[in-house]
Amino acid sequence: MASLFYFASTPRRRTMTAAIAGTLLLLQGCRVGPKYIPPVVQAPPAFKEVAPQVAADGSTWKPATPQDATLRGKWWEIYQEPELNALEDKLNISNQNIAQSFQNFMAARTQVRQARASYSPTVTTTPAYTRARASGNEGAQGLSNANLNSNDFNLPFDVSWEPDVWGRIRNTVREYANAAQVSAADLANERLTEQANLAVDYFEIRGQDELIALYQQSIEAERQSLKLTQVLRTTGIDDDQAIAQAELNLRTAEATATNLGVARAQYEHAIALLIGEPASTFSIPVRSLTTEVPAIPVGVPSELLQRRPDIAAAERTMSQANALIGVETAAFYPSFSLSAEGGLQSSSIGNWFAWPSRFFSVGPSASQTLFDAGLRRATIAQYQAQYDGDVAAYRQSVLTAFQQTEDYLASLRILAQQRQQQQQAIAAAQRYYDLADVRYRTGVDTYLNVFTAQTTLLSNQQTAVTLHVQQVTSSVQLIEALGGGWDVSQLPSEKSVAAKKM
Repeated sequence: MASLFYFASTPRRRTMTAAIAGTLLLLQGCRVGPKYIPPVVQAPPAFKEVAPQVAADGSTWKPATPQDATLRGKWWEIYQEPELNALEDKLNISNQNIAQSFQNFMAARTQVRQARASYSPTVTTTPAYTRARASGNEGAQGLSNANLNSNDFNLPFDVSWEPDVWGRIRNTVREYANAAQVSAADLANERLTEQANLAVDYFEIRGQDELIALYQQSIEAERQSLKLTQVLRTTGIDDDQAIAQAELNLRTAEATATNLGVARAQYEHAIALLIGEPASTFSIPVRSLTTEVPAIPVGVPSELLQRRPDIAAAERTMSQANALIGVETAAFYPSFSLSAEGGLQSSSIGNWFAWPSRFFSVGPSASQTLFDAGLRRATIAQYQAQYDGDVAAYRQSVLTAFQQTEDYLASLRILAQQRQQQQQAIAAAQRYYDLADVRYRTGVDTYLNVFTAQTTLLSNQQTAVTLHVQQVTSSVQLIEALGGGWDVSQLPSEKSVAAKKM
């Protein structure tokens, strides 16, 4: 195609065309639109809850921040729960929300390659063959039938190219590359969210198992109390009211234990959904909660800007909006294009590919909007406002990250203190029950005192289990708030998102 133009054109035309093309290539170094500068967010020097706190007993408490340990990709392994580890591995492979986010990212990557295609010329061809016959009654007397028939063999090639003089294509590529980076950060955030949800559900189901075991122990104790009351009734020490109270306590504990199965089943079904398995075929064996909160490295607030995928997504969204302003700014400047057409045309197939059958045309063109009633300025104002809104959303994401981290640090601190206090309450309730039981067995008090003591002890034990679950799940949420071991270095670059393979 290029050779056709070269041999068919005159030296003067070749020089002019080359000069125009060279000028347009030099102008491609220009790029209009604002330069992207990420806004500065002032982070506090340290988390408030990491500072030593004074406990109720006068001692100080401070979250563990080991300097030789950081959160890794498989952050759940910090809990040393092999069953949880296996479930998390299944989730990373089979979770459908993660799979959907991954495909969204892949689709965003293809848009970058689509935008990059505008850097290159577009070449099209429309080969055609036409056979025609002219009318023999219109000026064709004396012509043979063979002269009335004609053939047209046409093989045209059209080439068009719009040089990126003002950076419109470059800004478009950057816009889609930033959008792909946003999608990659969203994928990381979705993966972290699903991983944290699985860990929370896992510890919740272990808490239900712990409560069920606690109620089973209480049921057995209530059953023994009922038998003792029945024996004492026959000896005249107790009466029917004591038996009714003992049976009431037993039946209430049995009903509560049965009801705990509802929540356990729901958590089990939720885990099945997270790992991509049907709830009807999935089950988790019963095991009480024995996990304690591990030491979690917290770091400093400024690190959250690099460790949270949602903040990275918000920052890349700002860059995308900035590139879009550049795309729209290019509309104020003239656009240039180079187009060419050439090919082979003949009335006979034998001469179709002969050199004299060639034809061509080539030349540049330019276009400029002279009047649009303020449309372009309004469009830029729209995208500038969108950018400013993205800046506000970014700063809000950072503030939310600080808040969530402080929330879960406070929860861990307060729950640790409350669990210690709750253990003291359980010890007091146990002493109360033991004394009431001895006095009842020796006939000093009625069964009503035992009934009250048993209810108090069970309630405090139930509270202790609930606090344990809250503390462990709060540690999971703290890890999620800290980014789960992710950092911005894992975000693909603008160049890599445009590659066919990563």
